[in-house]
Amino acid sequence: MPHKIGFVVVSSSGHEDGFSARELMIHAPTVSGWRSPRFCQFPQEIVLQMVERCRIRKLQLLAHQYMISSKIEFYISESLPEYFAPYQAERFRRLGYVSLCDNEKTGCKARELKSVYVDAVGQFLKLIFHQNHANKYNIYNQVALVAINIIGDPADFSDESNTASREKLIDHYLGHNSEDPALEGTYTRRSDYISPLDDLAFDMYQDPEVAQIIRKLDERKREAVQKECYDYAKKLKQAIADLQKVGERLGRYEVEKRCAVEKEDYDLAKEKKQQMEQYRAEVYEQLELHSLLDAELMRRPLDLPLRPLARSGSPRHQKPMPSLPQLEERGTENQFAEPFLQEKPSSYSLTVSPQHSAVDQLLPATDPHPKINAESLPYDERPLPAIRKHHGEAVVEPEMSDADISDARRGGLSGEPEPLTEKALREASSAIDVLGETLVAGAYSKTWSYREDALLALYKKLMEMPVGTPKEDLKNTLRASIFLIRRAIKDIVTSVFQASLKLLKMIITQYIPKHKLSKLETAHCVERTIPVLLTRTGDSSARLRVTAANFIQEMALFKEVKSLQIIPSYLVQPLKTNSSVHLAMSQMGLLARLLKDLGTGSSGFTIDNVMKFSVSSLEHRVYEVRETAVRIILDMYRQHQASILEYLPPDDSNTRKNILYKTIFEGFAKIDGRPTDAEMRARRKAATEEAEKQKKEEIKALQGQLAALKDIQAEVQVGNIQGGKAAPAEALGIPDEHYLDNLCIFCGERSESFTEEGLDLHYWKHCLMLTRCDHCKQVVEISSLTEHLLTECDKKDGFGKCYRCSEAVFKEELPRHIKNKECNPAKPEKLANRCPLCHENFSPGEEAWKAHLMGPAGCTMNLRKTHILQKAPALQPGKSSAVAASGPSGSKAGSKIPTPKGGLSKSSSRTHARR
Repeated sequence: MPHKIGFVVVSSSGHEDGFSARELMIHAPTVSGWRSPRFCQFPQEIVLQMVERCRIRKLQLLAHQYMISSKIEFYISESLPEYFAPYQAERFRRLGYVSLCDNEKTGCKARELKSVYVDAVGQFLKLIFHQNHANKYNIYNQVALVAINIIGDPADFSDESNTASREKLIDHYLGHNSEDPALEGTYTRRSDYISPLDDLAFDMYQDPEVAQIIRKLDERKREAVQKECYDYAKKLKQAIADLQKVGERLGRYEVEKRCAVEKEDYDLAKEKKQQMEQYRAEVYEQLELHSLLDAELMRRPLDLPLRPLARSGSPRHQKPMPSLPQLEERGTENQFAEPFLQEKPSSYSLTVSPQHSAVDQLLPATDPHPKINAESLPYDERPLPAIRKHHGEAVVEPEMSDADISDARRGGLSGEPEPLTEKALREASSAIDVLGETLVAGAYSKTWSYREDALLALYKKLMEMPVGTPKEDLKNTLRASIFLIRRAIKDIVTSVFQASLKLLKMIITQYIPKHKLSKLETAHCVERTIPVLLTRTGDSSARLRVTAANFIQEMALFKEVKSLQIIPSYLVQPLKTNSSVHLAMSQMGLLARLLKDLGTGSSGFTIDNVMKFSVSSLEHRVYEVRETAVRIILDMYRQHQASILEYLPPDDSNTRKNILYKTIFEGFAKIDGRPTDAEMRARRKAATEEAEKQKKEEIKALQGQLAALKDIQAEVQVGNIQGGKAAPAEALGIPDEHYLDNLCIFCGERSESFTEEGLDLHYWKHCLMLTRCDHCKQVVEISSLTEHLLTECDKKDGFGKCYRCSEAVFKEELPRHIKNKECNPAKPEKLANRCPLCHENFSPGEEAWKAHLMGPAGCTMNLRKTHILQKAPALQPGKSSAVAASGPSGSKAGSKIPTPKGGLSKSSSRTHARR
């Protein structure tokens, strides 16, 4: 008959801290299972080794509620080499795969129980997990498996069973059926029957202790059936059915207690513990009344799945767990007015509350967004299996005596703690005088549960002290309590440490105000405990560090403590060179947080002590400490500006060689709205690149313009030759094909410096016949400047033409210009030319333009004239005629020269055509 097969985890591709694949070997309501590493590579795999070679009949997988793999593949193998890695694919035979639901319909509030029926023989099972289903809760893209169950039978037994099945089939066809038909279909005769007690849902929802009792009773029931003791079998059957409900309820209580402990709701946790103890005791008593429970069943069997904790409510041995399955019926019994168990003399009866949950394919889970811890617990805080002794003895803690096993396991103080040693008696003599030796002995006990309960008892005692108690007694009780709190703060057990913080908070916020004690008592509480609390912020346990730091921050904000200004004075003490990394980081973090909460006005923090501490911390060996110090300095600068600079070295190049000071001064610049050095360098670089780019564009534009000018010069030369004006070139002794070289076609000047670049510079700055438009920066002929402003300039829409002087005037000024009639009237074009520079009329014709603009008695407003008269030598008569023939002929009004900032404008080809 198939049954549950034990297994061990051989290997896994990885796991998140605190969620090892070895957790899959434990089946209990409070297990956390396996989780892949955060942002892991897929696929992930786990290899399991069964206790023996067997034939697997059924696999059960309990998936996580939101860390869900899209597909899981199964491989089986007969054997593996002694070395486990690398696993070669050909050593495993693929069985198939299953797809898991993405759980969107349930809102990630239920866990899927997937059952897979297979028929494969082997000893090694490999599971391959593929990419996770995406949802808003799985922020690290992990996959997880809460539990796996393997059901099968030994391979040898399977072979015998198959042989028997074949013989049975032959007998059936031959008509030799010797079996009793009444027994057909019962589990005792079916070789493929799987007991419900081997189902995964049974272990995941049953209290482990009750589950083992049920299994033992089931064995007795089968033995009773074989011995035909049917009354006893019926009695056992009813007991098993009722115990299943009991186990589910106890399992639910255990989960609720764990959740309460994680939320630090110790009152609720204690209530759940008491419910479990009373309920369990009454059930066991009822079973004993019916002779169904004996010492053998009360002992924890060897095959009991080990509970993750020695004591279920212990945060010390407890890892941060994900959402655990909680039954949908969350009713809790706060009162025990009626007994849970009732006895009926006529027959066996075990009465239980009807609150229980049926197991479905989707098992209910708790809160879909569990709290994600920033850091996992260290190794020494992981839950360890309970210590099991031989010969059926109960599970014990090493510190406990055999007589106190059951009480200690439940964390109560029903027993007595060990007596105080001589050293402890001397050390705690004052506390013993006030609080009594029993309570102090519990606080000094080697058993952590006694220490925790001693603090809880002290908490209750202080809360119940009447208001009229003498002040001296109140002070003595307070100081004795602080003595025990100081010792408990140093405790390595998380629950004891947290109980001490709870007691300290009550004393400061309730006990002292209630009895109207002075501030001296509050100062005594803070001064005696804050150094020890600061030490705990350097603990190796992440949970203890965070808890201690959060409590210090909370305590500093108590109105009773805030006015004393004690805690800030401790936080600004210089860091010791030999202090631990965690301690230094915690102190810096606390200082940064409290500065934001308290500020520097009447809080104990001043500009002087904060800045001296922060500047000295810039030299610390730990990067995180230095980084936090920089952040504190920048925060101080936001509030106090120039006052902060007194504590820093001058801002110069030598100081900025230190990357920390460079970061600080650049942060100051950002706060002030000034550009940082990096930004200034980036701006200068961008400006340089833009200038280079613009220069290249100008050069490219000038090269294109020069090519266009050569074309114009060639056209002019052809026109002169056709008009019979080649004599000047011959008179100068210049070949026709080189006549236009080194010649300005507008003013007629010839120079050896008039190369391509030289001509560009001449046109741009020196030619008397040309000028630059002040509005678009184009170089145009002066004779065509008015036409340019009215028709071609980029600002042409802003100009209008005066009907009197025919010049371009700004449209805004045009009405006033016309109204004043101060302009010199222009003459018709055939009678006179009009100069746009000096606004004078002069004789018509193209030659007259040259004489007016270049002659000494001509235009007085041509700013280039002085330069050209000083530079140009006296022209020879032949050359003058050549210039006169070539220059103006190529410079009809309307032509213009492109500038480095613009393209080539309209050419003077229309002039040549008219000629």
